[in-house]
Amino acid sequence: MTAQQPSLARRLGLRDAIAIGLASMIGAGVFAVWHPAAEAAGAWLLVGLAVAAFVAYANASSTGQLAARYPESGGAYRYGRERLGAWPGFLAGWGFVVGKTASCAAMAMTAADYLVPTEWERPVAVLAVVVLAGVNLLGITRTARAATIIVVVVLAVLALVLAAGATHLFQAGVAPQQAAGTPDVGWYGVLQSAGLLFFAFAGYARIATLGEEVRDPARTIPRAIAIALGIVVVLYAALALVLLLVLGPAYLASSVDAPLADLVVVSGWGCAAPVVQVGAAIAALGALLALVAGIGRTALAMARDRELPTPLATVHPRSHVPWVAEVVVAVAVIALVLVADLRGAIGFSSFGVLVYYLIANLSAVTQPREERRVPRWLSIAGAIGCLVLVATLPIEAVVGGLVVFAVGALVRLVVLALRRRRGSGTARPTEGTDAAE
Repeated sequence: MTAQQPSLARRLGLRDAIAIGLASMIGAGVFAVWHPAAEAAGAWLLVGLAVAAFVAYANASSTGQLAARYPESGGAYRYGRERLGAWPGFLAGWGFVVGKTASCAAMAMTAADYLVPTEWERPVAVLAVVVLAGVNLLGITRTARAATIIVVVVLAVLALVLAAGATHLFQAGVAPQQAAGTPDVGWYGVLQSAGLLFFAFAGYARIATLGEEVRDPARTIPRAIAIALGIVVVLYAALALVLLLVLGPAYLASSVDAPLADLVVVSGWGCAAPVVQVGAAIAALGALLALVAGIGRTALAMARDRELPTPLATVHPRSHVPWVAEVVVAVAVIALVLVADLRGAIGFSSFGVLVYYLIANLSAVTQPREERRVPRWLSIAGAIGCLVLVATLPIEAVVGGLVVFAVGALVRLVVLALRRRRGSGTARPTEGTDAAE
């Protein structure tokens, strides 16, 4: 069935891939993560950021190396299946598809929360999902074009924030804002802040999930991942430094709702606060756009291997996108938006992201010397970093993540048992080659 499907089209260049990577990383998290990170790390916030950046760099290096060898849709699902076996690959793909579908609903609700009153949030969130899914269905070049526009707008807003903070710092006699109490900080607090900040980096692997749609993927994907991550590391470091110098760690830790908006207000640029709020909404929409595209491609790869229903592998003959998977993802996200508010209850998504990158790093460790672009120790360090950050997650996030993976494993075991009973085999349990090839 899937063997006769039209293939995805290689239409993305380096600039397009970088834009999608930036849109994936610079989401609403960068506008809100500083409060909980400062609450955990206090004045050691920059150390937490450095740890998060290193783990992200190790993961990105492993992902880029794997993408050069396996330039196909699916990201860590494909890498895990090819290098480690069907079960690790399935768990990476299942965690990504389920966890990130919930994240999509959270991003849609977050964007609506920034833009409209509470009573309008759900209708606006649904509209956002419909519009962005429609953009994705038009083709990957439309997705890249929309991502570029969103990234330019969000970067302009963040540049405005940095300009406000820098102007404030250059004024004579300015001291950081004071707040009652100073966060108690230990090594665990620094690691916890690193875990929070890591999720503001996560998203670079979205480029790898689009592996079949990038021109010259062996060269383009690793470069796009490295450039996008490098831009984000520099941007986040500048924001963290300005926030600490202008607001101070105690005040930042008490800035619950909108630390970047607080920064421009304290800097005397109060009229720019609404602009920052709108920028946060646009950033959330950019992350949503890239997420829907990434989930669709991962579902496509899993459907080719019969790990998900095979109709999800259907590719549109004109737009060359996995349109059935994209529509199903959009419907699922809309359903979640209508029945639940997942903004504060998607800890299992964090757990799933770390498992996803853990499998990617372990896959990279198994690659032979001729395929390696980074030293093996860096991939090992990335895997260890993922495990360390898992240990900093709230217990409810770990339990929720384990439940999601247990459900996925149970579903797969039942499906495999039914196939054996029908005598149809187990759909290549140890191989990862695409059925479409």
